[in-house]
Amino acid sequence: MSGETRGGMAVRARLRQTFGDRVRERVALTALTTFRTGGLADWMLETRDPDDLVAAVRATRAMGLPLTVLGGGSNVLVGDAGVRGLVLRLRHGALTRVGSSGVRADGGVTLNGLVRWTIQRGLAGLERWAGTPGTVGGAVHGNAHFDGRLLGDMVTSVGLVDRTGTVSRVCRTEMGFGYDESRIQHTGEWVLWVEFRVAPGEVDALRAVARRSLAFRKRTQPLGPASAGCVFQNPRPEDGPLPDEVPRSAGALIDRVGLKGRRIGGAVVSAVHGNFIVNEGGATATDVRRLIELCRTAVRERFGITLREELIYLGEF
Repeated sequence: MSGETRGGMAVRARLRQTFGDRVRERVALTALTTFRTGGLADWMLETRDPDDLVAAVRATRAMGLPLTVLGGGSNVLVGDAGVRGLVLRLRHGALTRVGSSGVRADGGVTLNGLVRWTIQRGLAGLERWAGTPGTVGGAVHGNAHFDGRLLGDMVTSVGLVDRTGTVSRVCRTEMGFGYDESRIQHTGEWVLWVEFRVAPGEVDALRAVARRSLAFRKRTQPLGPASAGCVFQNPRPEDGPLPDEVPRSAGALIDRVGLKGRRIGGAVVSAVHGNFIVNEGGATATDVRRLIELCRTAVRERFGITLREELIYLGEF
């Protein structure tokens, strides 16, 4: 028996000792991301509650096994060679009231599920994020934005677990929220739960706001084909000057350099929105990365602006 086989058996035994037969081996990640690309995970576990995340951090640390946390699968690009170690897929979780002006959502709750839950209970503040893909944990990690608003502005506190398995409660002012940014992008912590500030609202009025948000997304974004959402952040003033007639929009810059509709393999720059790359069938992660670099190079050569990705790269390419 090879050392590699013995090692695999030891990992299997340890993971199943902690999580039972919920742990799976050699799981295809293609169907678990909105881009529909990527290779295999060595090991896969879907969480049932935040305690699973804490247990996984501690178990993988003890084994020296890499841990990758995957939420709703949006805003990520998984490498064609897959992901080594354990991939923890955040799923499900609880939603609860916190006093008269707050709600708590576990990190694995979908953002759309949170929006629906608050609207049904006449709680205002999150309805404009209707239609946002992914989980609460992922949305806080990237400080999701829509219509000029940042999700972090609605956060009051966050439960985090660090790479040692230590759990902490962090207030909003300690989260380092900025445009497309939070502290956990730098610390490597993971979101267990999030508390949001809400206020009383009228259900029909909240539903109307949610419908307008959904309608706007349908008009301006390619919601049909597989994609990961916006590829690049919009340029900031410190990234460099632009001509007065050119908006600080990554999609507009990609449009101005004539790359809408450009294809590499099965990956295509959307004709609807230049900041979306869509998978029209059979695209590999390599196709997507080559197209990303083509867009970045063309914008830099034309405008002197270097675009930064919103995408998170996972695994081996």
